[in-house]
Amino acid sequence: MPKFRRKPVEITAEQWFPDNGVTKGVHWEQRCGDDGEFLHPYVITAHEQRAYLAPGDWIIPEPKPDRFYPCKPDIFAATYDAVE
Repeated sequence: MPKFRRKPVEITAEQWFPDNGVTKGVHWEQRCGDDGEFLHPYVITAHEQRAYLAPGDWIIPEPKPDRFYPCKPDIFAATYDAVE
């Protein structure tokens, strides 16, 4: 099978942690679990779906305005290099 390499492209991204304060694109949903009600963070994707976040996930903007997608830290590190 042929191999392919991702074209180099610069992106903007922000690593999300609950104590970051307000982060663009992050919404909160009140959910009820076994231990009572809690708030669960999520972003709205380009496909109009909710993608739930875990602390440390990276938030990457989509080309469509106000749409984002999360990326797990290990996948982000394997895919992207910091740009000076």
